[in-house]
Amino acid sequence: VARKGELLAASYPIDMAPAVLLLLLGLPILLLFLLPRCRTTGGTRFAPGPPGLPFIGNLHQLENSVLHRQLRQLSKKYGPIMSLRLGLVPTLVMSSARMAKEVFKTHDLVFSGRPSLLGQQKLSYNGIDMAFSPYNDSWRELRRIYVLDLFSPTREKSFLPIRQEEVSRMINKISKLANSSKLANLSEMLATFTSNIITRIALGKQYDDDGHETRRFLGNVRESQAVFMTFFISDYFSPLGWLDRSTRSYYRLKKNFKETDIFYQELIDEHLNPKSPKSTQEDIIDILLQLRKTRSSPFNLTMDHIKAVLMNILLGATETNTATIVWAMTELIRNPPFMKKAQEEVRQLIGKGVNVEEDDLEKLRYLKAVVKETTRLHPAGPLLLPRETTQSCVIDGYEIRPKTLVYVNAWAIGRDPEAWENPEKFLPERFLGDSAVDFRGHHFELVPFGAGRRRCPGMSMGAMTVELALANLLHSFDWELPTGIDKEDIGTEGKRSLVVNPKHDLFLVPKAFAEHVVY
Repeated sequence: VARKGELLAASYPIDMAPAVLLLLLGLPILLLFLLPRCRTTGGTRFAPGPPGLPFIGNLHQLENSVLHRQLRQLSKKYGPIMSLRLGLVPTLVMSSARMAKEVFKTHDLVFSGRPSLLGQQKLSYNGIDMAFSPYNDSWRELRRIYVLDLFSPTREKSFLPIRQEEVSRMINKISKLANSSKLANLSEMLATFTSNIITRIALGKQYDDDGHETRRFLGNVRESQAVFMTFFISDYFSPLGWLDRSTRSYYRLKKNFKETDIFYQELIDEHLNPKSPKSTQEDIIDILLQLRKTRSSPFNLTMDHIKAVLMNILLGATETNTATIVWAMTELIRNPPFMKKAQEEVRQLIGKGVNVEEDDLEKLRYLKAVVKETTRLHPAGPLLLPRETTQSCVIDGYEIRPKTLVYVNAWAIGRDPEAWENPEKFLPERFLGDSAVDFRGHHFELVPFGAGRRRCPGMSMGAMTVELALANLLHSFDWELPTGIDKEDIGTEGKRSLVVNPKHDLFLVPKAFAEHVVY
């Protein structure tokens, strides 16, 4: 589900290969910095963790792996608060609901910082966005703009026609496939659906054809996501940061930043040009440009701020919504009784011949339980964006020092046996009855959007988008697996990427339930 703050969440698999040679050449220099920093004060008690190697710490243990799964396995041995050393960087991994509460509530201010990682800093215009900014006055002012101007309930309601139109377009496309008994690539169709919503809301544009501008837009987004996952020496060995400038990764980062900056600037110039065609629907760029003109506050909203906000929205919302809907359909096709219950609920409420509208969603309790259960088992960002401690604190008797890198493993928390019964099973019923557990940031056993002061400000609109799409897919069609494919063949392994989608595209056979109207 969409995230603009916490939910630009990442698996951060570490690919060290391009930098290993330079790193080894720099080890003699590294010794001069490392040795004095690695001494610990007698009597200090730190969280347990796996032993590391000299110089690189635990980096070698995380290479070429699905990081959130591997960290969960390590936490089973070393505990829900686990210490690692990634190069020179002291690191903590939190893997239980109890530890999430320590980070997001008890010590929220202490854990409110962000690490200064090279790729993230560059693409966020030196950390002036919402997602990667340090916790400071500028961040607070920008969050106020997000909450009051960009994603307020009134603003989200103004975007309702866009969401409804795109749902209708998707349903009509699938109906054509159903009428001709063709397979639907749901992964691809949902990616187009969510991308259209986000680009229309943010940019006032649609990129759903195969033209040059569509390829350019998608290419920039996907390359930025890849760059966010890239290993840079300076992130873990700051004294050797100068070596990054000799790597292909650094050239790739600069190239991607230049291309995306030009892309954002062209969009802004188009909105500023009085001769450009104007949409009746105000988009995010329109809102930010108007605020830049009229806002009276010590906070200076610059063009770079606007570009950084666009980066957050485009990278943080597009694929996260897609992933959540695809995972939900994956689990439902693997569990036919749950699919039937969800379809019966929505069909009894809505009836034949009409589409589900957003006003209907509050009545669909079982559908909401399906979405919650999906985000529990398959958070789009299994590791929430890394945080950095701003001061020292003590948790469970362990000292945590300032400038410690902190990962909250939302994927492991969703499988925490202390918080969930039968945690590995897909059971939407666990959210029915007396269960009040929700993902709004108050229940730390379910944190796909994060929690605390840095939780996602766009979670409500993201949840509405997911629920609206899923409700219409279940209402409008019966779904079958392709010939020769059994439900046991549908795996739950995720891709190794910034946002974790199912490893393989989901192909299903749609069977029309009724005639449908267009919004």
